Amino acid sequence: MKVVILAGGYGTRISEESHLIPKPMIEIGGKPMLWHIMNYYAAHGLNEFIIAAGYKAEYIKNYFLNYYAINNDISIDLINNKTIIYDGKQPNWKIHILDTGLGTQTGGRIKRVKKMLEGEENFMLAYGDGLIDMNMTDFMKFHNSHGKLASVTAVRPPARFGRISIDGCKVCEFNEKPDMDQGWINGGFFIVNKKVIDYIDGDQTVWEREPIERIAREGQLMCFQHQGFWSCMDTLKEKNIIEEYWNSGKAPWKIW
Repeated sequence: MKVVILAGGYGTRISEESHLIPKPMIEIGGKPMLWHIMNYYAAHGLNEFIIAAGYKAEYIKNYFLNYYAINNDISIDLINNKTIIYDGKQPNWKIHILDTGLGTQTGGRIKRVKKMLEGEENFMLAYGDGLIDMNMTDFMKFHNSHGKLASVTAVRPPARFGRISIDGCKVCEFNEKPDMDQGWINGGFFIVNKKVIDYIDGDQTVWEREPIERIAREGQLMCFQHQGFWSCMDTLKEKNIIEEYWNSGKAPWKIW
């Protein structure tokens, strides 16, 4: 199963760093947030990634084009124009980086990567700024068990995120960022059938609004309730908290 990561937004809430680089490239422990997310998926055997880039997409492209030089020791012979990259950890990843546009909304970015999903029935979907310690294998089993179009991870974080109304495992209502902060919220980790792309009109469609709300109304959205660790990186304060987890040597998402 391929993993689509939405990594094209401006990241305005963390502009202290995102004015220089895209938010998914902000470093936690010296490695981009995107690297942490991809390692988490790879630890569950998911090694093919479609990165829906946009704002400062060149930073993401340059990082992975120079991945081995950045992450390993090297020798450079300028006289003879030779470079040696010494063997280090070489992840078994296949990465597709698509520039999905500067002003494209989340739904539009998903629609733009459709061409990379040929032959896929379902795909993983995540944002480039969230971390979790969920058992992804259990999540996949859950999705395969119910036969609906989409599964979303429901978490219980602080207020100010989209609220999910649940009946058993069925999502009855999906409200993005409601006025009242309570209950379960959208954790940002999805498994979806490729048919959901038909619910997206175009570039200006916000995935978390009309498409997901409609899928929920039709009874096609199920939730996987996760009681463990979850965090996003919307602000510098949240980034610093995540950094503290990593520096402690006990980062909950580090399962590789």
